[in-house]
Amino acid sequence: MTNIDTRFGSSVNSPIRVGIVGTGFAAKLRAETIQADGRSHLVAVAGHTPEKTAEFCQGFGAEAAVSWRKLVERDDLDLVIVCTVNRDHGAIVLAALENDKHVVVEYPLSLDVSEAERAIELAAQKQKLLHIEHIELLGGLHSSIKESLPLVGKVFYARYITITPQHPAPQRWTYQHSLFGFPLVGAISRLHRFTDLFGEVTSVNCQAQFWDSQPDFYKACLCNAQLRFANGVVAEAVYGKGETFWQSENIFTIYGEAGTLVFTPESGQLIQGENRRNLKVGTRRGLFAKDTDMVLEYLSNGTPLYVNTSSSLYALKVADAARRSSETRQTIALIN
Repeated sequence: MTNIDTRFGSSVNSPIRVGIVGTGFAAKLRAETIQADGRSHLVAVAGHTPEKTAEFCQGFGAEAAVSWRKLVERDDLDLVIVCTVNRDHGAIVLAALENDKHVVVEYPLSLDVSEAERAIELAAQKQKLLHIEHIELLGGLHSSIKESLPLVGKVFYARYITITPQHPAPQRWTYQHSLFGFPLVGAISRLHRFTDLFGEVTSVNCQAQFWDSQPDFYKACLCNAQLRFANGVVAEAVYGKGETFWQSENIFTIYGEAGTLVFTPESGQLIQGENRRNLKVGTRRGLFAKDTDMVLEYLSNGTPLYVNTSSSLYALKVADAARRSSETRQTIALIN
């Protein structure tokens, strides 16, 4: 976004007044950063239950809102941060923008592409910030991958596997069809890494399998998506979690004509025949704080953010194509 609300400029000394929707892990990290930064002040929080919301607010000296709908209508807020279940992201973002608030939302912007498009259009009309968090692009792993790509020449194949066993699978919204969304939409960072690295996707083919435990809940899922890029790269994303798996795996492999890159979250390696060279991978710590700091810097001084709404929307369209492919058992062509 290039438009900054005139309330926020280098000459404005009053803090940015913030409301948070959510009381989970991300909300807590956001709240800690906001309270520790002189440019911002946490005013109100809306959570899922009154008890948890009251406990959260007590820790940060904030006011508990009755609901997210009441929170976004408040006149004493400048910025709303959305850290709740994926299903509700789009509706909350639209309501906050309608009430003339800047908005930060954890990915995905919405489970519905058309709703995401409406939100982006509304933010532009209102000249408000709409920032969709994609901290995977800020982390040390992604930075190391981007820096290392030239070492392997022309890339022709990439594979990203993330498998997370959980015994037993938790009875949480992240294992609930309606609240989390299709796995590669809810976990859109897997595909956003690819689109950020390799650009335009021409087709998507995806298979998905679920081990349902009760209506709307599953105890395990597995998605395998193959992406074909306009530049000739073929990429494969494998995402699985739950009780069906017995060994964790988190490996990003890139095959180029001059070598192979193999990355885990902690380390990287360049392989060229018998030659193996270790590559440094930066930290994953503090990314929510870094993201929040960059938002405050943007609103205060107009410093550009690390991701824009168009790239986030494009990743969502690719993820939605994976969903449609898995449901129709057909390859989905992406046409701009």
